[in-house]
Amino acid sequence: MPPTLASLVHHSALKLTVRAGEDRLDVPVRWAHVSELADPVPYMEGGELLLITALKLDAEDPEAMHRYVKRLADAGVVGLGFAVGVNYDDVPEALVTAARQEGLPLLEVPRRTPFLAISKAVSAAIAADQYRAVTAGFAAQRELTRRTLADGPEGLLAALAAQVDGWAALYDASGAVVATAPEWAGRRAARLTADVQRLRERPAPASSVVGGAQNPEHPENADRVELHSLGTSRRPRSALAVGTAAALGTAERYAVHSAIALLTLTTERSRSLHEAGLRIDAAVLRMLLAGEPDHARTVAGDLYGGLLDAPFRMIVAESPAARNRAAAQTAAGDAAPETGGDPLGALVEVVESAAARAGEAVLVVPEGERLVVLATDGGAAVAACVEHASALEAARPASESLAGGDEESLVVGLSAPSGPIAASAAYKQAQQALSV
Repeated sequence: MPPTLASLVHHSALKLTVRAGEDRLDVPVRWAHVSELADPVPYMEGGELLLITALKLDAEDPEAMHRYVKRLADAGVVGLGFAVGVNYDDVPEALVTAARQEGLPLLEVPRRTPFLAISKAVSAAIAADQYRAVTAGFAAQRELTRRTLADGPEGLLAALAAQVDGWAALYDASGAVVATAPEWAGRRAARLTADVQRLRERPAPASSVVGGAQNPEHPENADRVELHSLGTSRRPRSALAVGTAAALGTAERYAVHSAIALLTLTTERSRSLHEAGLRIDAAVLRMLLAGEPDHARTVAGDLYGGLLDAPFRMIVAESPAARNRAAAQTAAGDAAPETGGDPLGALVEVVESAAARAGEAVLVVPEGERLVVLATDGGAAVAACVEHASALEAARPASESLAGGDEESLVVGLSAPSGPIAASAAYKQAQQALSV
């Protein structure tokens, strides 16, 4: 903890005596400042212990002392130290009365205690508090790293929640909750899906603070929640939420920053593995389309579970806007500006998130300006794909539909249920459905 007036009063070397404000000694002291100005308020920032000898004050004038003390209290000064034996043998009663009326702690400083000793005590306590925070931050970083290596992101979330005395949650690219710690935080984390989705619209790294409404019937809504995007790409692939009862302290802030770094590394490593998986997906798809299902199964191994054996749907998706941009770039010698819309990328996130939540295997292969998806017939991934495309189509204004220039437009072709032997026919059927 930072130094408080109480800790200074209990400092054996300072010999301070409390003359007013005995019930407000637990307030933190940001600094000890000496000023003999009649009005030191313009030079105060708040949180100071002001030390005076009343060199330029009429400390025995009740009205003057009331105005003086009131201005100090209004400026955020947390305490007043008055040195006796310099200009006054005792603390003037007018000052004591004014301090009691304003609730400002008043400390009597004996003649043998120099102001420098008080300043050094405050400075040393602040430095010690900062050192403890840094040390605690390094300890938290070691613990978070250990738990990440041992238990993955779930272990990290549990350790982080303990470090901040709150809860933590991890979200996927769609804003769905992947994991929480402790488990009871799942419902709180689920309420933030819309906030996470808004955060993802901002370039990484991005963060925001969500403050709940003060509702006695639902105290859980009063959490202060920090949201942080994870990853280094333009569109973050995941997000971290940290919920606490109050603003984070220095040590807790170190812990959160360490967690962000570790989860970002995990996310980027997962992305590298994901890219390797895409290459396997492409190879398996080529074998299926070439009429070699046995070779495809050999390459896939257990990667797709029973996807290659059960009835599946072939989905071919295309973005007219992406196709138009590609044509414009070719005609202009690749000089056409690139726009920010990425409907195919958004579809990948929707399909993969739905499959992950349902425990389904899915094969996703980008093919230039197209996307090919192989998913279980009647599964969550197919349903999410159709629903996403329908929602985009319904949201398009009629004028943009006719012009075909909407950045978010998407055309999806869906095959009939098929099997590995007829994969090529299913692919052609999905292609033909694009023009319907």
